[in-house]
Amino acid sequence: VQLVESGGGLVQPGGSLRLSCVASESISGIWIMDWYRQTPGRQRELVARITSGYSTSYGDFVKGRFTISRDNAKNTVYLQMNNLQPEDTAVYYCKTKNAPWGQGTQVTVSS
Repeated sequence: VQLVESGGGLVQPGGSLRLSCVASESISGIWIMDWYRQTPGRQRELVARITSGYSTSYGDFVKGRFTISRDNAKNTVYLQMNNLQPEDTAVYYCKTKNAPWGQGTQVTVSS
């Protein structure tokens, strides 16, 4: 399966973005879909996870600001990000076990 991320951009602190991850094939049978992020010089960190049963989990740094969701009919996973802060600046990737890393989408939070 191939994954293509989109929806990133430049936003002011306190702003919102919704990222999308479209898969090249059905995701209904994919148990876990993740969003990761990476900044230069740091390892990728897990931002959010959603299972095929719609259970979700988040990195501690999210603190209730982000929501992951999935639409199996559209083969798409979303990451709604609210109250963005400069420390959220990173390239965001979606990932599942058998998919290669994609290009990601850049999120920049700056005034």
